[in-house]
Order: sequence, then C-alpha cells, then structure tokens
Amino acid sequence: MVVFQPAPATLPPGRRVYAVGDVHGCDRQFTLLHQAIAADLAARPIAAPLILHTGDYLDRGPASAAVVGRLAGGPPLPGVETVNLRGNHEAMALAVLAGGNAESATLWLLNGAAATLASWGIDADSPAPLWARHVPPAHLRFLRALAMSHSEGGYFFAHAGVRPGVPLAAQDPADLLWIREPFLSYKGDLGAVVVHGHTPREKPVIRRNRIGIDTGAVYGGPLTAAVLEGDQIGFLQV
Repeated sequence: MVVFQPAPATLPPGRRVYAVGDVHGCDRQFTLLHQAIAADLAARPIAAPLILHTGDYLDRGPASAAVVGRLAGGPPLPGVETVNLRGNHEAMALAVLAGGNAESATLWLLNGAAATLASWGIDADSPAPLWARHVPPAHLRFLRALAMSHSEGGYFFAHAGVRPGVPLAAQDPADLLWIREPFLSYKGDLGAVVVHGHTPREKPVIRRNRIGIDTGAVYGGPLTAAVLEGDQIGFLQV
C-alpha cells in the first residue's frame, strides 16, 4: 500500500506518475517493482498512469542486458504509457559503442562497464571498437532513443538534475546527465520541482524544489518508485 504525504508540486486530475530511480542492472528488483506498480494500479485504477524511468539502467549490477532488453521490448506494463530517460551511464556506453576512443572506453570501464559487457557476452579485455557488434541491435536502438528530460504538471524529470538559474528549456544535456552541485544544495526556485536520480541516498529526498529517488539499489538499498498524484507523493520500494 502506498502511504501518501503532501507533495511540493501537483499533477492534473486523472494523471499518476510512477518515477523509478537508478536500476544499474538490478533486473530482479526491476521486475518486482513493476509488479508492485501493477498491483497498485489494480487496487487504485486511474485514467492516465505513466511509468517514467529516470535512467542508469546499465553498469555495476549483474543484469544490464536483461534490464535493457525488457525496456527495449516495449512498455513493461502493456497499455501503460512509459517514458525512458537517458542517464550518464547510458551516455558513457553510447560514446563507446558509437566508436569512441580509448579514453571514453576507459571512463566507462571505471564506472562499472565490465558487468554490462559481460551481460552481453563481451570480454572487457577485447578491443573496444568491436564491442558494438555484439550488442543486440534492439538494445542499441533503445539506448539511442532515450529522452533527456520530461515535464508533467509542476514537475520536471531529468536523470541528474538541472543547473540553477538556467531555464528548463535551455539546460545543457551534460548537466541533465551529470550535475550534482550546485543543484543538490540549491534552495531556490528551479522552474519546477525536479525529480531525479543519479545521487544515491539511503531514502528518498523530498525538498521544496527537488525529489531524489536513487536509493542505491546496486549497493544493497531498495529500488524506489515515487508515486505522484494530485498534490500528493508516496513511494513503492522493493
């Protein structure tokens, strides 16, 4: 059961958003969380539900290929609108799989790529220019098509956050993917309440101007979905 509390922004009537934090190859938790969302929708039907994944499907965890394959196959809950955002880990992967140089391959490996490559059956010690030919084409199409951001009601969704003082429509993609400071400590108006992952915490963070939902699933924490509806927020965790 979702326990709700007042939220810092609102959604229009009939709309509910399930915003999912960083997955990082934790396919079992990912599956269980979608089952929890399905159960919540069955118990509390609504006209226009949306499942939004905030990025970082890849790296560190054991089953990145399974996570990407699940999403590449279409909405995890048939008939439920789904939006998939790009995270910095997908950006690192794409830079290499598009023919990046040794520096980009090293950066990706330093950030957990070996587990992702293994899930695709790729030896991390093999030449990086050859990696892309072993990635299923549907997975590559999915990664290339990921959105950078999404807006709903009074909320703005991005993987990492936004740069304070810059209009939401003019945000640098690098900030949407990578920013921590000055975003995390900023207390002023950001143009909307920003819902983000990227920076893991033991529990979800709710501030007047942002909601952080990366609870470190790959480090042993739960995988979290913020449930946004009307002027309320609750959480599902597995």
